[in-house]
Amino acid sequence: MNDLAIPCMVMRGGTSKGPLFLASDLPADTRARDHLLLSLIGSPDIRQIDGIGGGDSLTSQALIVSRSRRDNADIDYLFAQVAVGQGEVDTSPNCGNMLAALACFAIERGLVTADDDITLVRMFNLNTHRLVAAHVPTPNSLLKFDL
Repeated sequence: MNDLAIPCMVMRGGTSKGPLFLASDLPADTRARDHLLLSLIGSPDIRQIDGIGGGDSLTSQALIVSRSRRDNADIDYLFAQVAVGQGEVDTSPNCGNMLAALACFAIERGLVTADDDITLVRMFNLNTHRLVAAHVPTPNSLLKFDL
């Protein structure tokens, strides 16, 4: 058996939770990427006990992120919904809950440089072709998390 290490950050956004990946860490081929996401989440097993999914559509999601080449965006992202109990990955919907984690991920992974007080992160959604902006508290150029 071959082990494959793929960096990701599992984050909660609103009522959703899932892994966030740099696009460069995943296969460029869509079929290979989707096969990998299914395996990581644990689908098509309805309980997803062999993966990091939680057996629910709210915990069977992923975001794939890259630096944007657009002048009006810092990052591009693709939302992927992994179907529970089915061997399918759907990249046609969007998820506002996971979006709540995205700007922090971009700052944490160095895709966006944190400003001294508030950091503006401009995110282009590849699913809907819409631009979203987030203002993230970054006192002393650090992410602020309430624990």
